[in-house]
Amino acid sequence: MTAVIDKPPVPQRSRWAAPPRPTWEEEPSKAGVAGKGLVLGLACFAILFPLWIVVVTSLSSRKTIDEAGGLVMIPKGITFIAYKELLSGGQVTRAAIISVLITLVGTLFSMAVSVLCAYGLSRVGSLGHRWLLMLLLATMFFSAGLIPTYLLVQSLGLTDSYLALILPSAISVFNILVLRGFFMGISQELTDSARIDGAGDFRILWQIVMPLSRAVLAVITLFYAVGYWSAWFNASLYLNDQDMMPLQNVMIQLVQKQEAPVGLGQAIKTGELSGLAVQMAVMVMALLPVAVLSPFVQRHFKKGMLTGAVKG
Repeated sequence: MTAVIDKPPVPQRSRWAAPPRPTWEEEPSKAGVAGKGLVLGLACFAILFPLWIVVVTSLSSRKTIDEAGGLVMIPKGITFIAYKELLSGGQVTRAAIISVLITLVGTLFSMAVSVLCAYGLSRVGSLGHRWLLMLLLATMFFSAGLIPTYLLVQSLGLTDSYLALILPSAISVFNILVLRGFFMGISQELTDSARIDGAGDFRILWQIVMPLSRAVLAVITLFYAVGYWSAWFNASLYLNDQDMMPLQNVMIQLVQKQEAPVGLGQAIKTGELSGLAVQMAVMVMALLPVAVLSPFVQRHFKKGMLTGAVKG
């Protein structure tokens, strides 16, 4: 009888463990590891320390801010009065709702147009494929300028309209090229077999191409959403009604004028609230959506961006 030798179980590598090092690559020295750790630590400190100051100041009372002479680094009691007053209604609450709606509608519109355009350009041999691609590439290097763009928006009757915040910046040629590169990397046999079974282009795009492109779609969606959420120039250019301003423009006004929005003056006069705390609270509200969504999309960056850019 042949003896059966039990093999030891292969240890499972933790998802947080570093990937195996190639055989030709030397082990890092202790000085190199310490140097990398020091540089990364300093970079994290340079990024997180200003954010810490902004958050702590927004949660500080007027007395604490006055004692610190301005920005607070060490918290001495936490109060949410600034956020409570901002979210109780008024200019900031209205601006936040406007920004959320513009971001949702604009991102959906931009993604729909970008995906359709990228899919059409990824089908080599389609009608006008090369000329349309050259036309899109030309817009990356040549632009009519600010004044012709403003005159065009004005002639279309889009001033004092939320469409002026979406349509002029709805399409990014770079994002279309990344999507196109990723779509071109999908196996041609899949689409050909679906076409033989009677599927049209829209069904192939919806049921085959898009499910296989979730990584790049997540990354491009984040790019568009951050762009709409952070945009302020179009609103300052095309909107004249103060009540229509999004959150970023309200935040700029608060920082420049060094005053609280309408409705918070009484809280400041009574000594409960500081104007600086209001400004920092608005900054936190503007940064919060991006800070919350970014970690969920981070794992898609390598597969989505690099693959699409290289294959494009």
